[in-house]
Parts: sequence; C-alpha cells; structure tokens
Amino acid sequence: MSPSDAVPETAPDPDPAHPFARLADFVAIPRVTGLALAHDGRLAVSVQTLDADRKKWVSALWDVDPDGHRPPRRLTRSAPGEAAPAFAPDGTLLFLSARPDPAAGKDGGDPKPALWALPPGGGEARPVVTRPGGVGGFAVSADSGEVVVVASTMPGAADADEDGQRRKARTDAGVSAVLHEAYPVRYWDSDLGPAAPHLFWAGALPAEDPAGEPAGPVPLRDLTPDALPPLGAGEAVALSPDGRLLVRVDSVADGPAGRRDRLVLVETATGDGRVLVDDPLADVYAAAFSPDGAWVVCVRESMTTYAEPPDYTLLLVDVASGDARDLTPDFDRWPSAPRFSAEGDAVYFLADDDGRHALFRVELTGGAPVRLTADGAYSDLRVARDGSALFALRSAYDEPPAPVRLDPRATGQHPEPLPAPGALGPLPGTLHEVRATAADGAEVQSWLVLPEGASAEDPAPMLLWIHGGPLMSWNSWSWRWCPWVMAARGYAVLLPNPALSQGFGQDFVRRGWGEWGGAPYTDLMTAVDAALERPEVDAERTAAMGGSFGGYMANWVATRTDRFRAIVTHASLWDLDSFVGTTDAAYYWEREWGAPLVEPKRYEQNSPHRFADAIRTPVLVIHGDKDYRVPIGEGLRLWYDLQKRGVPSRFLYFPDENHWVLTPGNATVWYETVIAFLAEHVLGQGWQRPELV
Repeated sequence: MSPSDAVPETAPDPDPAHPFARLADFVAIPRVTGLALAHDGRLAVSVQTLDADRKKWVSALWDVDPDGHRPPRRLTRSAPGEAAPAFAPDGTLLFLSARPDPAAGKDGGDPKPALWALPPGGGEARPVVTRPGGVGGFAVSADSGEVVVVASTMPGAADADEDGQRRKARTDAGVSAVLHEAYPVRYWDSDLGPAAPHLFWAGALPAEDPAGEPAGPVPLRDLTPDALPPLGAGEAVALSPDGRLLVRVDSVADGPAGRRDRLVLVETATGDGRVLVDDPLADVYAAAFSPDGAWVVCVRESMTTYAEPPDYTLLLVDVASGDARDLTPDFDRWPSAPRFSAEGDAVYFLADDDGRHALFRVELTGGAPVRLTADGAYSDLRVARDGSALFALRSAYDEPPAPVRLDPRATGQHPEPLPAPGALGPLPGTLHEVRATAADGAEVQSWLVLPEGASAEDPAPMLLWIHGGPLMSWNSWSWRWCPWVMAARGYAVLLPNPALSQGFGQDFVRRGWGEWGGAPYTDLMTAVDAALERPEVDAERTAAMGGSFGGYMANWVATRTDRFRAIVTHASLWDLDSFVGTTDAAYYWEREWGAPLVEPKRYEQNSPHRFADAIRTPVLVIHGDKDYRVPIGEGLRLWYDLQKRGVPSRFLYFPDENHWVLTPGNATVWYETVIAFLAEHVLGQGWQRPELV
C-alpha cells in the first residue's frame, strides 16, 4: 500500500503512568553508567541525571549496598558532575571531575577535568592531580595504591608550566590550526592534535592533611616523553598490582596510512619500556594483570582482509618472557573485557552469544569456556578481592542497566538487581524473542517489542529498527535507541540480528562480509516476514529505521523494496567510495572493500547511491555535523539525491552533534521528529512539525 492510499489512523495516547509516555520524563530517568568495587566490598556506581537547566546529563557517584539490603546513597554532588570511579586500596574513592577547586579562589580559571579523591570515611573531596589540558583517565594499582594518569600534552612541553604556556600562546594568537604529519586526523567526534596523550606517574597520592590544609600539587613524572601526535601514548593503561609495571596500548604504523595496536610494558620507576605483544596480523588490547603480576591477559583481534572478517581470542602472556598462548582457541565467539579471578587460576570475560552479552569463565589450564549467565547483557565486570563474588552492570531489552552480584562459578545465573537509582516500573509492552530461517538455512534471531493492547483485533503498526556496527548485535538496553519510546506510542518494534551480527559464530559474520546488500538485507526481510505472521502486528503499516550501518541498511532497503511506508536513516552511509575515503579510519574499511579504483566490484554492487532512482518511499534523513565516523557529506549527498528525484523527504540536521545525539534537548527533538514523520506516513496523520525546529 502506498502512503497516498493510507486511511488516516489515530495513534493511541501514551499511558501517562509510563515514563516513556512523555519525552521530558524519558530523558529525566536516572541512568546507571559505571561501577567501581572497593577492597572491602563497597560498591560505587555512576548515575547520569539532568542538570538544573535540563540541558545536559551530568554524572554523580552513588554508594550501593553489595548485599542489596539498604537503599543507595549519593556520594558526590556538583554542577560539572563526577565520573570514572575507582577505589584505592585504602578505600579512597578516586574520580574525574571538572568541578572547581575550592582552594584555587576566583582566579582559578576555567576548571579542567582533574583527578579527585573522596576519603573512605566521607567528608569533602579534594583535587589530587591536575594538568593544564585536564586529566583524561587514570589507573590505580590494586595493592600499592599508586596512580598513573593520562593527560593530553603539547608536543615538546617539558612540564606542566610549559604545556600551559604553549596552550595559552595558541589562544592568545587566535590559532586553532593543526598541522598533521601522520594519519589519522580525527576520531569519532574529536579532532586529533596538536596535543597528544601522555602517561604521567603520580605514585602514591598524599594523605589528607589532618589540619585540613590544602595539599600541594602532586609531582608528576612523564613516562612517555617521546609521545607524539596524533595518538600519543594512547589512553588505555593497566597497572600491575604492586605498581612496578604498566601495560599500555601503543598504536603503530601499518602500511602507508594504516594503524595497528600492540602492547608495551613500562617500568614505572624508570620509564623504560619494551614491547610485550606485537602481532603484525592483529590488534592487541584490553590488557589486565594477574593478581601476582606475573601474567597479562589481553584481546587479540585479527586484521580483517578483503576475504575475511575479524576474529577474536584471548592471549595469556608471560610478563617476564613475553611468551603468549591462545586461551580460547576453539571458542566461536568474540571475547572481550577479560579479568583474572581472585585466585589467578582463571579468566572471566564477556562475549556476545545468541542475542545476549554473556559472562564466561575459562581456566588457565585449558578447556572450553563456561557460560555463567542465562540471559541479559553484562558490562563493567569487577572481581571481589576475596574471590567470593563478581559484580557487574546487567541490562536487557526489558531492563535498564543496574548493578548485580554474581557467583564466580555457578552457571545459568539471572541475578536480581541491587537497589540503585534508575529502577523502572512496568514497561509499556512486552518483549518477545523471534527466530526465523533464512533461505540458506541460517537462523536469524530477533527481539520483538509488542505495545500494550496489541491483538489480532487491534494489530499494531510495526517499526523495523536495524542495528549499527555492523559487527554488533541487539542484546542490551539502549537509552539512545530505545524501543519502549515507540511502544508507548503504539508501535511494535522489531530488532533483528542479521548477517554480520556478532554472537552467532564466525560463519554468520562471514555471510555478510563485503556483501552488505546481500545476506544482511535478505536476513532482515526474513525477520520481518516472521514478525508479520503474528496476528498482533499489522502487515500493512510498517516502517524501517536505522543508524550508522543501520542507516546504510535503511537506505539499501529503500532502494530494494516499497513494502515500508516510511524510512528513517540516521548517520547513514550513502556513497561507499566517498565514505571509505573520508571516515576517521579509512584503512579499516578499505581492508573490507578494497581500493575503489583497484577493486571496484563491492562498491558498485553495495553502494545505495547507485540505485537512488528506485526509491519511492518517503525518507527522513538525520545527521550531525560533528560526525567523523560517517561524515556529514554522506547525509548531504543523500538529501540532495532524494530532493532532486522528488522523493518525499525531510532532513533533520544537528550542527553540534556527532555520530549519536548526546544532549537531552536534541535527543528529544530527534524522537519528536521521528514520531511525527512516522505518524504522517505510517498512520496517515497530518504532518506536525516539532515546535523547536
């Protein structure tokens, strides 16, 4: 049925009892985003809430009872907020914040993110490490409590004073230019250079002055003085428990304009370093030390090629010799975020598995990894020092992230959330799992959200929501791509995991490698057909939507079929040749697609812009100007190509947003515009332009 044939429908009024009914209520829901575990078992979580002006989300730190008995208690409060919590061995809570230093007075200048310390017994937090360009990250050693910080530093600056002087000189001269001498120049939404990350040794932080006098500045020693733009010393660092060693990810050249990651071991007392793991056919990262400091576990990600997607495994590395062995050699999933057990005899890790992001344990002596969790998606894994428990954040498509306690060895776990901010009541619908069989026999797994009241007598319109990546899967709660906002407005939402989705085995990824318009598209249509067999879903009122790779697929869908009444495409790829040459890491994508002049076949067969004449479906284009992963030129070209062909279309443009939409006001407008566009074309209602755009 074409849009002009649609009979106007009235969308059901959202139930005001649900926080998803009003977008102002939705963006105000507290969001748990991080987790820290102290030696004595105390838990702290980061919680995002709206600031007083409701113009941005800010984080605060909350204390959570690890036994789940007492209610959570707020620990920090400031206008800039606090993030990245980590406990020192003595129970001091360390965190990053751009809050002003009370001791700096009115002439303290514009505060930069600094490392702050909150005493274990409570009281006032105090800044302990500052840098002219701010502190970007830190690590604390588990036993000694010594600290290393990551801080952006101007080339050639010998100390903090000189770093500050060089920054001021650029500002005073009105210079914002950056001269690049190596690729890359951008990353996601950040312009790289002229400053680059360095690692600074802070050592043991001074104790709070008993008399309450402000402590002097902590002296910092640059462990990476030779780090240069664009990537410097990197920002990923792990400290050995005794603080004697650190492992950092070092990005090195791989061909004329390529990069790959290796691990470098540094002696913190001297700054002397040596390469620990360097594989010319892989990136290695996500390092973690064993409790005795003798071993490092890390992720090895094989380099992609024109023929093969990446594959992942865990490496167990002897710190003394650098010898490494594969810890998960026959595991047909992609392990991530490894952590040693408290006893040092096993490694815990996370991996996508069949539409879940599960927790696994593998013994150092060998054997197959054992899955410990039954359902849900886990992150921020922490291991209790006495080995009695694991803690993590758990979410699912019907549960927002919340801290949980897990048994270190039990299988089939589905832990109850610990009391924390952000708990929700009943959702405006129900979650279902849908499985279908593709033409080549592959099983396609999907999640289906059905709104309240959907039935055979009153079927719901359906929105196909395609995930990004493409090497990811729908398996966890998302505030940014939240199907419950649409369910509250009467839509069924289908969230499929087609070819290229991870968590279903290497062959499932391989089915779509370099052929995005092939199996990924037909898998999506297979999933749609299966969902539309349900009597609660209206096969005549459907739309398709996606962001990033999902936006690419939405564009591709528009060129292949007119079965949907509307298409919404966010941060989408349109001209693959143009995208590969202008994205922030072109070398990665060229491995899959090949050089366009040498191997044009995949570009010609899979680039949606070549089939623009086939589009008949109304399209809403959404793009942010600060998107460096899929540059704004993709959205501009798509919009122009639609307009000159007379395709009914609109363009929602964000001058100051990136690949995502990260401010509450713009996120609200995003949903308002999508809802209005779908109401017009799926429900046949008149166009209602959102008020503020």
